[in-house]
Amino acid sequence: MAFSVPSSFTDVLAWVVIGAFVLSVLLEWLDVADAPRYVASAAWVIFGVFWLALVPHYYYHVQSPIETILSLAALPLSLYTAVLLFRGRDSLLVLSKAVAFMGLIYLPAETIPFVRTWLIETTASQAHWGMEQFGYSPGLVEGANGYQSRFDFDPDETVTGRTTYIVMACTGIGSMAIFGGLIAAVKAPLRRKAAGFAFAVGIIWFLNLVRNVFIGLASPWGWFQQEPLVYVVTTYLGEPASRTSFLVAHNYIGQTLSVVALVGITYLVVRIVPEVLVVLEDVLFVLTGTEYDLEDALGPSVRADGGEPKR
Repeated sequence: MAFSVPSSFTDVLAWVVIGAFVLSVLLEWLDVADAPRYVASAAWVIFGVFWLALVPHYYYHVQSPIETILSLAALPLSLYTAVLLFRGRDSLLVLSKAVAFMGLIYLPAETIPFVRTWLIETTASQAHWGMEQFGYSPGLVEGANGYQSRFDFDPDETVTGRTTYIVMACTGIGSMAIFGGLIAAVKAPLRRKAAGFAFAVGIIWFLNLVRNVFIGLASPWGWFQQEPLVYVVTTYLGEPASRTSFLVAHNYIGQTLSVVALVGITYLVVRIVPEVLVVLEDVLFVLTGTEYDLEDALGPSVRADGGEPKR
């Protein structure tokens, strides 16, 4: 039997983590000496444990190599961030603040039932509308998650006999929370922050719609049922051949392109809110141990303090 961590445990742990990050933000706002650093350092340790607890879920249930690797990597990276903060790298308090805001955006959507229901079922309706633009109208019925989010393709009329349903991860709220947190954490004029957030959310919504339609059609109609791919899925993943198109479309093509899209959106957002570069420079330092000047790397049209470009 595959080991898994109960979602109730990770939900509670997530609230504890975000509560600790929010406390560090409040202590910094109150200007309480070194307390914000110490509290934020502890929050990063718990944050790493949280991601470690999700590894079995991503490995056994989601079967996503990208998410499994990222969850595993999050523990040492979080611990390293905690050490850097504890030793006095105060700039990481801005990154900690960004995580706090990310959590405040994402966790209510994840844990409050009526918000979660609205997000999932609205996303499913929009994806169904997208399918209709390509001549498919399967209808929506209740999925295994209990929401009206399953595309009701007739298994006797499709190639694989399978269909898909929308879950929370398909709504794009996670990516929206990332940019919302980054933008909220930095000091910049409200007008530019609002413009950057609206731009990011709009692009994420559109790309997420395309992704859901792509996966929703690829799975039942067997777009990736080629023999080499079927062999890999059945031999190395132990999955039935009929799941090949879903796994290829979702776990490999969809998630890989999502990472590429996040990088691209980040590049465009810093053109609107260049103050975000300060946070990104700290992220790169944690990842590589090297200091970077992204303002210089991105050219003279961007200044990390939002001021006039370099001449």
